[in-house]
This record gives sequence, structure tokens and C-alpha cells, in this order.
Amino acid sequence: MQSNYFQQLTQHLQQQGTGTPQLILDLEHYQHNLDYVQSHLPEQLQPRLVVKSLANLQLLKLASDKLNTQRFMVFHLPHLAEIIQTFKQADILLGKQMPIHAVERFYQAAINLDHPPYIQWLIDDLGRLQQYLQLAQWFNICLNVNIEIDVGLHRGGVQNSQQFLALLKLIQQHSAHLKLTGLMGYDAHVAKLPKILKSAEKSYQQSQQSYQQYIDIIRQQFPNLWHENLCFNGGGSPTFIQHCQQSVCNDLAFGSLLLKPGDFDLANLAKLQYTLWIATPVLKVLRHSQLPGLEVLNHLPHKYKALFIYGGYWQANYIYPEKSKPHGLYGRSSNQEMLLVPKFCEIDRDDYVFLRPTQSEAVIPQFAQLYAYAQGKFEAWDNFRE
Repeated sequence: MQSNYFQQLTQHLQQQGTGTPQLILDLEHYQHNLDYVQSHLPEQLQPRLVVKSLANLQLLKLASDKLNTQRFMVFHLPHLAEIIQTFKQADILLGKQMPIHAVERFYQAAINLDHPPYIQWLIDDLGRLQQYLQLAQWFNICLNVNIEIDVGLHRGGVQNSQQFLALLKLIQQHSAHLKLTGLMGYDAHVAKLPKILKSAEKSYQQSQQSYQQYIDIIRQQFPNLWHENLCFNGGGSPTFIQHCQQSVCNDLAFGSLLLKPGDFDLANLAKLQYTLWIATPVLKVLRHSQLPGLEVLNHLPHKYKALFIYGGYWQANYIYPEKSKPHGLYGRSSNQEMLLVPKFCEIDRDDYVFLRPTQSEAVIPQFAQLYAYAQGKFEAWDNFRE
């Protein structure tokens, strides 16, 4: 990003800001990313928005409208309630397994819901499926179950056909209380494996072959469980482009790429724009850093001056002023972090320092509001806090 962008943003924050750390969304960049995603999604792939990465109703509404979807992947039970209340046609796939007590509490509260939500509960092994079956029998309901398959990430889920067959047989035996709605295979390892171990192309091909084998088992050995509306979910932001080019899946989950935090600086996402910034005021400016017990160093030449900012220690990287960095010896602080900036950098108290989050899901919950920035104006949007 160019310096004049942050200088202009600083001026607008000094005029309209809160004087406290703020999470800023560049709305034009977010809309650019939505346009990019829309233009690359093939017709056979249904988009599914990852709620933890876009934990703000306005963000989700904009994406839902632009991409014409009410499919969501939910990882946190309180987010489930927000989605159900807001999106009446929501198709919800759990992105991780929910402990049985959490599911029980959900259905105890769900008695008062105006309409029954469509939820696919994620199942990873036989023991968990048996827990869910007992709960379904207790409440006399039929639970939609989506089976997690291990396609190479090795973070859990079904790892072989024997485990898979055991799950399918139990679902088949208890059709009054369990319904198979699909599979979920997360392939984040494809983009993260070092090339010396395996190329991304080969890793992706192998994950897809593994996925297809599980699809074939359902189609060939359990025809009574097979139907055209089964949800075969895959992907994630790191493999979005690969799935758009060729995929055995029909349902593609993503979220972070729409905001492009620092961990998603990947070659295949290069055309997406940065959208998210932490802006925090400068509290103090010192001519140079001063270390307790090492005052003798004060007399040495210094290349940097020191700032103390409002807050700090976020899961984010300092972007502006350029070449700014935390002090390696002074230590990090979430209250008043010391920041070193080049000696001739023009910055004063009440100016702003900017950071780029590395992950949206880690940073958004730390702020009560997201400030959408467009044409020099800010609009406050409430974030999910739990």
C-alpha cells in the first residue's frame, strides 16, 4: 500500500475516529474481492461462506447478496444462532465437531425457534455418531450428518474405507434419526506443504482422488443413501483457485480470501486486494528507545526513534510507518507497545500507526465494531463478540 493512502486515512481518523484502536475495512477493496470471486466461481460449485473468518453480519450480508448464497460454514455455536436469526433460508454446515453437550443445549433452546434450521452436523468417527444418534432418539428428531474425510491434512476425520463403511452402516440402520447429507474434506495442506516434500499440484490431485473414492463408496455400495443433493464440501481460501479450475466437490467453503489477511499472501490469490487494517493512535514519541538498566546505551547513535501506541501485541504485522517494528529487547505489550520507527520518520502524538492482521478470525472478535471505510467516511458495523 502507498504511504499517501495511510496518510489520508490518518487525516480521516483524526477527524472522525474514536481516538482508540479501530479495525478498519476498506469497503471498495472488499467489493473488488467479491467481484473477483464471483467471476471465477464455476456454475457447478456452490459457494459457502466461512462465518468465523467474516464474523460480522454486514460482511456476511454483502457476500451473501453478491454471491447469491445462504450457505454458511459455522465453527462456533453462538455464531450459529446469529446466522439462523438473520438468514431464513440458511444451509449451515458445521466446520468442526460440536461436543454432544453443546448440541444438546442447542436443541433445548431450538424448541422456541419459529422455523427449523437446516443444519449439517459434522461427524468424524463412530463414537461421535453414536452420541448424536442417542441425542436424536432422545429428542425424537432426525439429524443431518455430514462426514469429515481426511484428504491429506491429517487433522482427524475418516482415514480409510473401513471407518467410512461403519459410519454409513449405522446411518442406514437408523434412517429415522440419522440422514446422510454429504462429506467434508478440508485441504489446507495443499498450499502449505513445502515444495521439497510435494508440489501443490500433486498434493491437490491426491486429495481429490481420495475424495472421489469416498464418493464412489456411497454411490456404489449405499444406493439408498445416495441422492443428487448430497453436499460434497471442500476447499478453503488457500485452494479456492484449484477448485474453481477442477473439483470433484460441488460445495466450496471460503471466507478469509475475501479480506486477504497476511497469512493469505499466496501466489494464486495475488489479484485479491488487502482490505483489513488495525489503526491505533500514537501516545508518545521519544527521540530514541531507552532500556531499563541499560541507560548507558542512551549516549550511542540511534537510527530509530521510539513510539508508544495505544494497545498492541495483536496477531498482525506493522505496515505503516514503513520499516516500523516492535523493540526486540523491550518486549511486547498489549497495553502500550513500544515501536521503533526510522529516525527521520515524520510522526507525532495522535497520528496513527497501521497494522495488517494475519488472520481475520483471530482479530475481528477483539474489536466490538468494524469500521467500513469508503470515500473518506466510516460506518460502524457490530462484530460477533462471542
